[in-house]
Amino acid sequence: MSEIAQAEAIFIGGNRQTQASDYNSKHGILAYGAGKTIALWKPLDPAHRGVYATLKGHDAEVTCVRFVPRTTLMITASEDSQVRLWAFEEEDNSSMTCIQSTDHHKHTITSLSVLSDLLAVGCADGSVSVWQIGERQISLVHSFVLKTGVFPLCMALKNISDNKTLLAVGGTNSNVFIYSFTREATTLENFQLAATLEGHEDWIKSMDFYEEGPGNVLLATGSQDRYIRLWRIRTNDLIDNSDEDNSKLKLLSNKQSKFFIGADLRVAINFEALIIGHDDWVSCLKWHNEKLQLLASTADTAVMVWEPDTESGIWICASRLGELSSKGASTATGSSGGFWSCNWFTHEGTDYILTNGKTGSWRMWNSDNIGGWEQQLAITGPTKPATDVAWSPNGLYLLGTSLDQTTRLFARCKLDGEHDKNSGSWFEFARPQIHGYDMICVEPISNTRFISGGDEKIMRSFDEPKGVAQILQKFAGVPFENEQDMPESASLPALGLSSKATADVDENEDEDPDARETNETKNISFDIVASLHSPPVEDQLQRHTLWPEIEKLYGHGYEISCLDVSPDAKIIASACRSNNLQHAVIRFFDSINWLHLEPAPQFHNLTITRLRFSRDNIQLLSVSRDRQWAVWKRDLETNQFTLAYKNEKAHTRIIWDCEWTPLSFGRAFLTASRDKSIKLWRFSEEKQDYVQEASTKLSVSVTAISVHEEIFDKKILIAAGLENGSVQVYTYDNEFHKLLEIDDKHAPADRISRLRWNSSGSEPFLAAASVDTSFRIYSIKSESIKNSSR
Repeated sequence: MSEIAQAEAIFIGGNRQTQASDYNSKHGILAYGAGKTIALWKPLDPAHRGVYATLKGHDAEVTCVRFVPRTTLMITASEDSQVRLWAFEEEDNSSMTCIQSTDHHKHTITSLSVLSDLLAVGCADGSVSVWQIGERQISLVHSFVLKTGVFPLCMALKNISDNKTLLAVGGTNSNVFIYSFTREATTLENFQLAATLEGHEDWIKSMDFYEEGPGNVLLATGSQDRYIRLWRIRTNDLIDNSDEDNSKLKLLSNKQSKFFIGADLRVAINFEALIIGHDDWVSCLKWHNEKLQLLASTADTAVMVWEPDTESGIWICASRLGELSSKGASTATGSSGGFWSCNWFTHEGTDYILTNGKTGSWRMWNSDNIGGWEQQLAITGPTKPATDVAWSPNGLYLLGTSLDQTTRLFARCKLDGEHDKNSGSWFEFARPQIHGYDMICVEPISNTRFISGGDEKIMRSFDEPKGVAQILQKFAGVPFENEQDMPESASLPALGLSSKATADVDENEDEDPDARETNETKNISFDIVASLHSPPVEDQLQRHTLWPEIEKLYGHGYEISCLDVSPDAKIIASACRSNNLQHAVIRFFDSINWLHLEPAPQFHNLTITRLRFSRDNIQLLSVSRDRQWAVWKRDLETNQFTLAYKNEKAHTRIIWDCEWTPLSFGRAFLTASRDKSIKLWRFSEEKQDYVQEASTKLSVSVTAISVHEEIFDKKILIAAGLENGSVQVYTYDNEFHKLLEIDDKHAPADRISRLRWNSSGSEPFLAAASVDTSFRIYSIKSESIKNSSR
C-alpha cells in the first residue's frame, strides 16, 4: 500500500480510563487506549504527524496500557477480559505486533501493574492474578481474591530487596491492601496480606511507588475523597522502633504496620503525609523518574505537581496546570470532566507532562527555564463513534461529526520548515458545534457555511466566524470569503444548545455602558483566536472556536438520519428515522431563505440511509433500509421533485450508501449494501430506466462508498468501506478491479460510517469516519492510479 496510499492523519480520542496510557522513553512513543484500539503517537516528533498507527486485537474498550520496563514489550487489557502482549517489530521499532493473548479472565480487566519480569492483573470479579513475564510470553504464577465485595481499581508492584516484592492494591474500599511475597524461579512463595492501610474515606483510584534509597520507599495513593496520602516503607535497620516502647503514647501519626518478607527482611509501613488541594476525584498519580515530585491528574480539570518544601518538609503544590473547574461541574453532579490518565518524562533536560481529558484530546506541557510550564500542540479526536465526514467545496478543510456530540474541523497546516506545497500536518482547527445531542450527519453549503443533523428532529446551520477564518488563512492557506458579513466569534449559553454570534464591541456603546462591557467580555474569543501563533490547543478549541448557529430547520417527526446539499448549494434534502411509509419521506429546504419546500412523494417505507444529488443538480438518489433505491427528478424552476425511477429489489439486504459517478462517465451511480455487494447502475436509453451494469462481491458487508470526481485513464476511482473497518479502493471501466487495501495498522478497527474523496488538490485525499471513534485521512498517488490502470 505504501507505494500508492499513505495515512496522512488519524484523529482518535483517548479512553476515559485512568490507566489507559503509558510512555516509552526509549522509543519516544505514547501508547493509549482509543476505543478498542491502542493508538501510537510520538509527542516530540518535530513534524507533528500525530497518531501514526492503531493496533487492533481487542474486542471492547481498552482499559489499561503498560510498557514493560527495560524490554521491548507492552501489555494491554480491555473490557473484553483479554490481556495482550505486544512486541516491537524488528524491522520497524515504531510499530508493534501482538504475540500473545490470554483467556484466563472472564470479566473486564480493571487494573495492571508491571515490573520488568512481573505482571499483576486486577479483574472486575474481584480477583488479582500475578504473571511471570518471559522474553516473548507471560505465564500465570499466582491468583487470589480480594476482600469480599472489593474490586481492584489500581495496583502497584515494587521490588523491595532481591527477590522480595510488595503488591499494593486499592479499589472499591477505603483501605489500601499490601501483599508481600518472595519469588523462587517461576513460583511465588510466602504470599500474604501483610498490611491494611486505613485513612482514605472513599474508593482508591491510583497509586505509585517511589524509591528514595535502598530500603526507603514512598507509596502515594489517590482517592475519590479528593486526597492524596503518602505512606513510608522502611526495611530492617531503617525502621523506627520507638513505637514498641510501651511507656510512650500510641498515636495515629506513629502507628506502623510491621511484617516480614521471607525470613530475613523486616518491613514497616507508616502514614507519612496528607496532600490536600484537589477539588474532585484524584484519577492518576505518577512519580517523577529522577526527583521527588508527584504528578496528579484529577476530575477537577487540574494537573498538579507536588513536592516537599525544602525547609519544612510540608508537601506543597509546585505547579498547577489545566483549567479552573467550573462550579457544580464535579463527579458528584454526574460530570465526567477533568483529566483521566497522566504521564511525564524528561527529554534532553526538559520535563514534559501529558494528560488526556473528557473530550478525548491530549494536553502537553514542557518546562521552561524559569520554573514554569508552556502548553504545546497535542492531538485531538472523538471519544465515540464517528458518523460522517464532508470536505468543504474548495477542498481545503474537512468537517466531521460523531456521537460525542461535536462537529470538528480539520485542515492541513504548514508548520515552520515545511515548504513543499503538498506537505503539512493535519490539525483540528475548530470545534464549530458542541451539542447536547449525538451528531449524525454534516454537509457544507459553502466554504463558510454548513448544516448538520443530530439525534434530534431538527437540522442546524452555522456560519464561519472571523476568528476561525483568520487562523485558517494564516496556517492552512484557506482564503477569506464574506469577511464583511462574518461575526467575530460565537458563544454557547450555559443552558442552551445553540451557539450565538457575539456582538461587535462598539454595538450599543453609546446607549449602555454595561452592554459594552458584556460585549468586550464576549469578544475575548476573537482576540484569543486571532492572536494565535500555531493551531489552537484543546482548551482554545473548546471555548473559542465555536461557529454561530444561524437557522434551525424543522419538519421531521423523528431523529435525522441523513442529509445532502445540491452542488449548486440551493437545495437541502434530508430524511429521518422511520419504520413506516409516513415518516420515510424526503424533505427539501431552500438554503437561501430557509423555506420548507414541498416534500417528495411517499415511496420508501423504512429509514432512508443516504441521499445524494447528481453532479448536474437535476437528480437526487435515495437508498433505504427497505433495500430499494429511487431517483428523483428536480424541476429547476419550481424546485419540486418527482419520482422518476425506482428499483424495489435492488439488493437483498439493507442499502447503506450510494454515490453518483462523474458526469463524463455517463448517467450512472453505485449502491453499497449489507449483502456484501457493490452494484453499478447505468441509465439505459433503450429501457428508459437505470439498469444494473456490473456488480462485485466483497468478503463482508459494504457500509460506505465514495466515487472520485475525476476519471483516471477512462476509469472511475471507487473507495469502499466495510463493516470490519477495511478500506479498499477499486477502479472501474466495464468491471471492478481492486487497486489497493489500506494497511491494517492504518485502517480502522470497526465499521466505516462514511468515506469521502477530496479532488481539489494535486493528489486525491480520502477521508474516513469509523465506529472505532476515529477520523482518518489518506493520500492516494494519482500517478500510481494511472499506472495501475494501464
